[in-house]
Amino acid sequence: MVKVTITNLGDEFNWGSRVSGVSLDNLNDADLRAELAQLLVDRGVIVFENLDPSSELQVELSKVFGRLKDHPTKSTARADTDLAEGVIEIDYGGMHVSETDHGLTGVNGKKLISFLPWHFDHTYNDELNYAGVLRPMIIAPEMGRTGYADGIEIYERLPADLRARIEDKAVLYTLDVRLTQMHFGRYFETYGDLPHMAGNVEESKTFPRAIHPMVWTRPDGQKVAHYCGFSAVGIESHEDPEGELLLEEALQEMYKVITPYWHDWKLTDMLIWDNSRVLHAVEGCDPKYPRRVHRTTIQGDYGLGHFEHGKNIGEVMREGVAPLALPEPVEWATPNAGKAISRSTGK
Repeated sequence: MVKVTITNLGDEFNWGSRVSGVSLDNLNDADLRAELAQLLVDRGVIVFENLDPSSELQVELSKVFGRLKDHPTKSTARADTDLAEGVIEIDYGGMHVSETDHGLTGVNGKKLISFLPWHFDHTYNDELNYAGVLRPMIIAPEMGRTGYADGIEIYERLPADLRARIEDKAVLYTLDVRLTQMHFGRYFETYGDLPHMAGNVEESKTFPRAIHPMVWTRPDGQKVAHYCGFSAVGIESHEDPEGELLLEEALQEMYKVITPYWHDWKLTDMLIWDNSRVLHAVEGCDPKYPRRVHRTTIQGDYGLGHFEHGKNIGEVMREGVAPLALPEPVEWATPNAGKAISRSTGK
């Protein structure tokens, strides 16, 4: 049996681990499974290296950490596999843009595809997921990294007076995850929506707003800063100028203290992160490059989120959701093939 080695993520991090030597064969070992499961609890992020890049191994590795969960939104693309429920495909395709930059994001003077700001997953749902497992399918030759930041470390680094002011606050989130509609904590530009987001806009009308605490305490007593600007619409009971200022301040202070780990992908990597503790982001890449990942989602909820007014999905039909800001008809194509590209938000 191949020896499994476990090392720290890096000298600059007091969280996160690297693991090599995992295979379908040794995943049958109960002691190894228990050790890996505890490692995620202790370290928050595990980078699995030098793996067989197969869907079968991704699913079996995911099951080490809990039961798989289907994605909560219908508009998110599922991967073409029958190995497990809820394997999703996040595909931005390689493309060039003519006449319009709709769908792109501007960061530090560069126009990017596949960019996502710092966030935790399923903010718009009353239940979170415990963890996600990513496997790269197509890697951009430059950029396209995924970043991770530890919420425990962030909390400890925030100014003490800010920690006191957000300790008992909660943020309202909506299913409308378009970056064009992100109001708080923006550090990027947007240039308009694309038609494929129409499903998200319509589905968001049936979702009550979800509420999650800005800070929560783990069973081990450690406090976690666990808020983001992605899909946030305000602070519960403070949808007023004072609340808006507090949320923006909290986000800007978070950005100041984050010491992120940015992962350069290899096709033999898989990575899991604790969604109740760790925020993540995608730096994006040049629109001409394709980028595709498969993700599995692990069940498990910290139990602190809920829908506004106790509503369930489908019990509301909100009006006033911002309409799509669509471009004039334009062809989006692969650089060489000349065929249409389908993409998923992955959210």
